[in-house]
Amino acid sequence: MSRKRRTDDGDELLARLGSLTAQARERAELQRSRVELALALQRGMLPRDLPAAPGFRLAVKYAPACHGLNVGGDWYDAFAMPDGRIGLSIGDVQGHNIEATAFMGQVRVGLRALASVTGEPGELLARTNELLLSLGSDLFATCTFMRLDPATGVLESARAGHIPCVWATADGKSGVAEDEGGPPLGVQDGMDYPVTRYRLTKGGVFVLLTDGVVEGPTLSVEEGLDQVVRLAGIAAVAGMEADALAAAVIKRAERVGHEDDAAVLVVGHDGLTGPERPRVQP
Repeated sequence: MSRKRRTDDGDELLARLGSLTAQARERAELQRSRVELALALQRGMLPRDLPAAPGFRLAVKYAPACHGLNVGGDWYDAFAMPDGRIGLSIGDVQGHNIEATAFMGQVRVGLRALASVTGEPGELLARTNELLLSLGSDLFATCTFMRLDPATGVLESARAGHIPCVWATADGKSGVAEDEGGPPLGVQDGMDYPVTRYRLTKGGVFVLLTDGVVEGPTLSVEEGLDQVVRLAGIAAVAGMEADALAAAVIKRAERVGHEDDAAVLVVGHDGLTGPERPRVQP
């Protein structure tokens, strides 16, 4: 074999390596652009401000997944309703891509829009379910919607396939909220979503969260919820601010070994009534 032939082979190999490197760089740039777009969509769709009510404190923390294209559709929301009560929602869209992020925006906007028609949480979820089905998407979402009455501390809650929330009171009681719930939104029409009523009392907290906070390869959802229950109980007894509790809960999301979005919404009451365990009202 001649020296020239070996040189030509080497040049061809270098050219191929250069081409492969350029293609890899182009794909990496495309992936980064898609992640940045999805993150920008997430930030743009989440609320910048939270409503205020005398005696109550709201706090949120959000940690988006940003490993590869693993950007999901978790969301939180809190807004004033026409009757003076406060609407609270948290949820998670199936999938981890830009389509899930866009669908998240549709769910959140749909909940807000329909809340001007009906504030009753069960009916609101039922109507949102029908709206999503009418869009013809293959995606679905889990969601919890609560309506808080600042005048009484009553929380009305309906759940669509979402993990339950956690509660704690200033007298040392804490636990996972027990409500029946219904199926995720966007799966089947004609679904009902039962409503459970609680009363949030002075010093008490409710913690709404997504499964990215409490479930992963190294932690089952039951174990994760138990950890949040203990943390919320300590926080309520110690009189911890809602923002500090939300930060402590989201910090635990780093330990579950996942690459998923994580969202936390804390409702705290420092107002008028005495300590009392959250209870279901008929």
